[in-house]
Amino acid sequence: MRKSFYHFLMTKRNPGSSDPIAEFANNAFYDQSFPKQEEDFDLISKYLEENAVYLPTMTIFDDAWKEYQEQM
Repeated sequence: MRKSFYHFLMTKRNPGSSDPIAEFANNAFYDQSFPKQEEDFDLISKYLEENAVYLPTMTIFDDAWKEYQEQM
């Protein structure tokens, strides 16, 4: 069974880290509306563009998505 992007992202959490993907993961953890079961790039990207004020640039999402794809 394939993991959702959110499940993958939670493996990147590290509250003491300044790594952009770790910071993204830390913030997504507190985002109650994050599409936690989603696996679709376009739907997650649209959500982040419209709602994730904690994500300074979509490049961070793109990098995390690339890692997610490599692990799947």
